Amino acid sequence: MGHEDAPWAEGLNAAQRAAVAHDGGPLLVVAGAGTGKTRTLAARVGRLLWEGAEPERILLLTFSRRAAREMLRRAEHLGADRATTRVWGGTFHAVGNRLLREHGRAVGLSPDLSILDAADATELLGVVRADLGLAERGRRFPKKETLLDIYSRVVNAQEPLGETLRRRFPWCAEDEGDIASVFTAYTERKRSRGLLDYDDLLLYWRALVTASPAADLLRSQFDHVLVDEYQDTNVLQADIVAGLSPSGRGLFVVGDDAQAIYGFRAAASDSMATFHRRFPDVEVVTLEENYRSVQPVLDVANALMTDASGLYAKELRTTRPRPDAPRPTLARASDEGAQAAFVCARLLEHREQGVPLREQAVLFRNGHHSGRLEIELARRRIPFVKYGGLKFLESAHIKDLLALLRLLDNPNDELAWHRALGLLEGVGPATIRSIMAALDLPNPRAVRTFVDDPPAVPPRARADVDLLREGLRACLDAGADTEGGVVSPASEVEHLRTVTRPLFERRYPQAQARLTDFEQIQAMAAACPTRSHLLAELTIDPPSRTTDLAGPPLLDDDYVVLSTIHSAKGCEWTAVYVIHASDGNIPSDMSLSSPEGLEEERRLFYVALTRARDHLYVTYPQRFYDRRYGLDDAHSWGQPSRFLDALAAHVDEPPIEHFADLNGDTVADAGPDTVTAQVTALWS
Repeated sequence: MGHEDAPWAEGLNAAQRAAVAHDGGPLLVVAGAGTGKTRTLAARVGRLLWEGAEPERILLLTFSRRAAREMLRRAEHLGADRATTRVWGGTFHAVGNRLLREHGRAVGLSPDLSILDAADATELLGVVRADLGLAERGRRFPKKETLLDIYSRVVNAQEPLGETLRRRFPWCAEDEGDIASVFTAYTERKRSRGLLDYDDLLLYWRALVTASPAADLLRSQFDHVLVDEYQDTNVLQADIVAGLSPSGRGLFVVGDDAQAIYGFRAAASDSMATFHRRFPDVEVVTLEENYRSVQPVLDVANALMTDASGLYAKELRTTRPRPDAPRPTLARASDEGAQAAFVCARLLEHREQGVPLREQAVLFRNGHHSGRLEIELARRRIPFVKYGGLKFLESAHIKDLLALLRLLDNPNDELAWHRALGLLEGVGPATIRSIMAALDLPNPRAVRTFVDDPPAVPPRARADVDLLREGLRACLDAGADTEGGVVSPASEVEHLRTVTRPLFERRYPQAQARLTDFEQIQAMAAACPTRSHLLAELTIDPPSRTTDLAGPPLLDDDYVVLSTIHSAKGCEWTAVYVIHASDGNIPSDMSLSSPEGLEEERRLFYVALTRARDHLYVTYPQRFYDRRYGLDDAHSWGQPSRFLDALAAHVDEPPIEHFADLNGDTVADAGPDTVTAQVTALWS
């Protein structure tokens, strides 16, 4: 049976089929926006399994757990059957965590390690910063959040501290010696307490596959390594990929260098351009047939990237030929009010033409750019959801519960102790320090000591201490009563949330809703074999929430999507509105200090344009109402984005318009006082 008749080959175009059928050395798939990247990766997995590859010897690395699940789900329907459940699929951090728990001793790690999320890593840096007395020197020193940004950049970009400070944090350069001391103490503190942060997962994984006694074992563990979104890999991740497959045999990476937009996370924007240096015998397949957008939208995207530098050549062409497809619109508005009114008018117009609100999205460079639009949407009773809500682990009550689980998993986790003891009524930093001193960390029996020998606390904290001790004791005793001392994580969550319920009810308003979240954590725990597995899953790839609808949904349960461009990557809508396309916004003025920053802004704009299937609108206001200082002008003039010149031949530009609000008042020339009145009207 030839490839054409195989189930995995169904529906693939010639370039996709060539990529999926490739055998031998490394392959780089340059996949333009909307060209079926996910379909190609899923077909690759399906083909390998269909031809008899062992699923346990296939590794699929993605940048979200959802992406890995989706690809493996699709592979099931392409001849792979249920063997996909045994494929190693997940994010770099999740797979790294799994491998380090199995082979970590080869790099000096205990299997019982605890993972710090970004917030906890920030707090630990704050503790170290304070211990070193750097917060009390009488002059400014980088805050803990800035220190984490610097540390993460140094680690992921593998860039010397001095160079990182000079290029990206010049205001901190004079403190290089003290910053280095903080990082040294931070690293030592983590090591002594059995803690790893996100960056450590990659650092130790790289060491594991390149310079440890287990390196050969790891390299022989996988016959096929597939990597999604390769353009977003940083130096560490690229080293890991090369370490897993030094010869490149069985290596299959997919990416679009025109969508490399995560430089602020230390992603190496030239990772695809330099791939051939690591693997000189690489073959390249380019996917250019776009299944998402009509050709007028692609013409705009292609024109934007004509002047881009250092990219693989590609020209997107549609598989949806429509002679009547509308040209994109470039709308110039007199001010932000007019821009908001224009967008609302088009949203409602398309809705009347049969395009649901949820098939329309408004995209912007920064979250605050949607403020004026949100007011107008609320006034016109157009419901919306804005991407970028809190993750579970950013919610205080969830972090409190997980801190208790972390203590059971690693009694030396001092951040978990700080958080757990902070729950107690009337217990402040001084009391917390005295309790932790009595526990004598590091001490593997610290939790048992706390439970059996109650610490001295203020009288009003005794009831809370008893609740905390009772919850921890229930988990310890349950483990003692089971064979092998192992109790299910779901049972531990049940013990903790039941016993400590009064404590949370006293501490938090709207406690009932928060306690319901604990039930969801318990449901997640039921799917995890161990407590360590649960904590790693929740820390490395936590579930997310979006914000609530701005108003009550309509009867048809429809809403517009508002999103930053970064959050919109990977999504698509029938109609897309890109707002604030003016210099300083797109491109952001914070990214213009280097040619690399400007090129990343171009790629970000490209991502925004290529989210649209049928209708694309790009808008910019001419005037911004500022009055930052008491006596300056009430407004400033905005300049259209420098990227718009390339689009001129491919867009329609209607004349500037004045749009009326629901009350019949013109909003195009609304100044700050008018805007204030409109905001006040929302609650008066």
